[in-house]
Amino acid sequence: MTHNELVKHIDTRAIVWFRRDLRLDDNPAWEAAVTTHREIVPLFVLDSRLMAAAGVFRRRQILADLAALDARCRSIGGRLHLVEGDATTVVPAMAARLGATAVHVNLDVSPLARQRDRVVADRLAERDVRWDAHWGGLVHPPGAVRTAKGSLSQVFTPFWKTWRTVPHGLPHADPVPSQLAEVLDVGDCVALPAADAPPPFAGGEHGAHERLRAIDATVDDYPATRDLPAIDGTTQLSAALRFGTLSPRRVISVLGTHTQGREAVARQLAWRDWYAHITWQHPTIASNALRPQYDAIAWNQDDAGFDAWCQGRTGFPIVDAGMRQLAHTGWMHNRVRMIAASFLVKDLLIDWRRGERWFRTLLVDGEVSQNAGNWQWVAGTGPDAAPYFRIFNPTSQGKKFDPDGAYITRWVPELAHIDTRFVHEPWLAGSLFGAADYPAPIVDHAAARARCLDAYSIVRDIAR
Repeated sequence: MTHNELVKHIDTRAIVWFRRDLRLDDNPAWEAAVTTHREIVPLFVLDSRLMAAAGVFRRRQILADLAALDARCRSIGGRLHLVEGDATTVVPAMAARLGATAVHVNLDVSPLARQRDRVVADRLAERDVRWDAHWGGLVHPPGAVRTAKGSLSQVFTPFWKTWRTVPHGLPHADPVPSQLAEVLDVGDCVALPAADAPPPFAGGEHGAHERLRAIDATVDDYPATRDLPAIDGTTQLSAALRFGTLSPRRVISVLGTHTQGREAVARQLAWRDWYAHITWQHPTIASNALRPQYDAIAWNQDDAGFDAWCQGRTGFPIVDAGMRQLAHTGWMHNRVRMIAASFLVKDLLIDWRRGERWFRTLLVDGEVSQNAGNWQWVAGTGPDAAPYFRIFNPTSQGKKFDPDGAYITRWVPELAHIDTRFVHEPWLAGSLFGAADYPAPIVDHAAARARCLDAYSIVRDIAR
C-alpha cells in the first residue's frame, strides 16, 4: 500500500472476515487490517448449510477453533463476532451497518468459496467498501510456481523443484494492536453453539503450535515412521492447516529443511500447494476426471460393496481398520487412506467420486482440493497420478506397513486374539480363527485386479 493509500484508510473501520484462517499469527488479512485501520471488527459467518455438510468431526473441530480465536480476540479487548446466515448477505450488511471501509480476507481455492467471494466483493463494491484479499493458507499462492513456459506443471516433481526455489518470505508474528488499531466488540452476534464432544485435535493456535513443537522434536524420524499406522509417525497437522490455526509458512520456519525428515515435511506442504493450484485451475476437480477419458469407465454400481467399505466390513483387515478409524475419529493414517481408496476404486471398481464424498464428509481435515486431488491420484485419473495399473494389494500392504497387526487389532477387535500369523489373512486361520463375526473377503483380489485392468484399458486410449 502506498503512503497516500495508507493515509486514506488509516482513520477507518475494517472487518476481518475469518474463514479458513482461524489464527492471528502469520495471518496476512489480520496484519493488513491492524496496520492500516484504527478499528477492527473480527467476523465469522456461521452458515448452517455449510456446518451441516461438514460432518460431525469437522463441526467439533471448527467449534473448538472458533472458541479459541474468540478467546484470543478477547485477550486484546475485542471479540470474534459470530453472525448466522449466508455470507453473501451477512458480510455486505455488516459492512454497511458498521460503516466499514474495507473487508480483509484470505482467499480459498474451492469453487464454492470462489463463487461466494465474487458475489460478496461485487456487493461491497456497490457500497464503496474495499475488498482486500490475501493468500494466507498456502506457502505459495496459485500462479507463483510455474514452468519455464509460464504454466502450472502437471507433474509434481518439477513443481516441487521449482517450489523450493521460490521465495516465500518469513512468517509474521501476529501484530499486537496498538493505539493504531482497537479490536472492537460491537455486539449483535450469536453465541457459539455448544459442541457435543471434544474435537479430534486440540483447538486453536495454541493446540496447533503445541503439536508443531512436538513434531520438531521427532521430525528427523519422519521418513522412517510416516508409513507405519500403528505409531504416531505423521505430523497430524492436516486439521490445523485445513482450518488455518497454523500457517504453512510457520511450519517451514519452525522445522526448516536442513535434514531429510524436515525436507520430507516441506515436500508434503508442496503437494498441498500443488493440489490447491490445480484446483484453482480446474475447479471441477471433485466432479470430473482431470484425464477426461477416464470419465468413460464403466464403474460398478455395487451399493452393498460400498456399504461394506464404509462400515469397515470388507474382510480385508487393513482396509477395515482404516475405515473404522475414520468413522470413530474423523481421521485416518495417510498410508491407510491410500490403501482404502485403492481398494474401493481398483478392487470394487466403484467410482472414486463416491469415496471422495464419503471421506470429505467424515474427515476432520476434509476439503476439496486435497481430498479430490488425492483421490484422483489413487484412481489414476488426475495429473501425475498413480498409473492405472498400480493396484495396491491390501494384504501385502498390511503385512509391509503393519507387520505385527498392532494397528489392525486396535481398530478391528474381532482379530485381537487371532494368531499373528493370520492377522492379515484371517480366512486362512480355519478353526484357529475364532472370530465368527468378522466377514470373509467380499472380493477376490486377483480377479478384481484383472477386472479393473480391463475396465481401464477399454477407455485409456480414448482421445481427450
